[in-house]
Amino acid sequence: MRRDLVRHSKALYRLGYMPGTSGNLSVRFGPKTLLATPTGCSKWMLKPEDIVVTDLDGRRISGTRNVTSEIAMHVAIYRARPDVKAVVHSHPPIATGFACAGKPLDEPLCAEAIMILGPVPLAPYATTGTKELATSLASLAADHTAILMANHGAVTYGDSVSDAFMKMETLEHFANICLVANQLGTARPLGHTAINDLMTAKAKYLANANVVKAPISISA
Repeated sequence: MRRDLVRHSKALYRLGYMPGTSGNLSVRFGPKTLLATPTGCSKWMLKPEDIVVTDLDGRRISGTRNVTSEIAMHVAIYRARPDVKAVVHSHPPIATGFACAGKPLDEPLCAEAIMILGPVPLAPYATTGTKELATSLASLAADHTAILMANHGAVTYGDSVSDAFMKMETLEHFANICLVANQLGTARPLGHTAINDLMTAKAKYLANANVVKAPISISA
């Protein structure tokens, strides 16, 4: 699991979503603990031994580094969504541009984004690392899989680090599509019938998918 966090952290850095020391990831580690990236660390230079173990309140249990200063938002999402296994917070440039412009990504323009993300709301601005930010995310997490944070960035979450990572990729891709479509002046949102058809197709896929999942390991 530590290597999984490191691998996806480096991938997000290479994509330009986590410049400097920004961004953070976490994953459930057994029933009562989390693994999380540390504060003040470039994700490009992150090592497995840098990963911090915390309790479900975000308090460090073990590790040589301090946990990310934004652990409160991770904890809030895990509490609001018991099904969530991993959280990714980053600053993808175009999606963050929408967040800084005060615009949610909730136009149903792209079939892929509708099926993977659904509407992406905008959480009101709150100072990074505060309970106010965590609270604003918790109120939206139950009904969404990705959230923009005003004047800040984005957070995605899912049933694995890979799932949360791919949602972040999809979010930035969708933001780029929305930007171009609106610049062209001919953005054409899908109607209710088309959206319902996509949701039906998604439900059938999930019901029929013959996916063999590996046993969940809690080894570090």
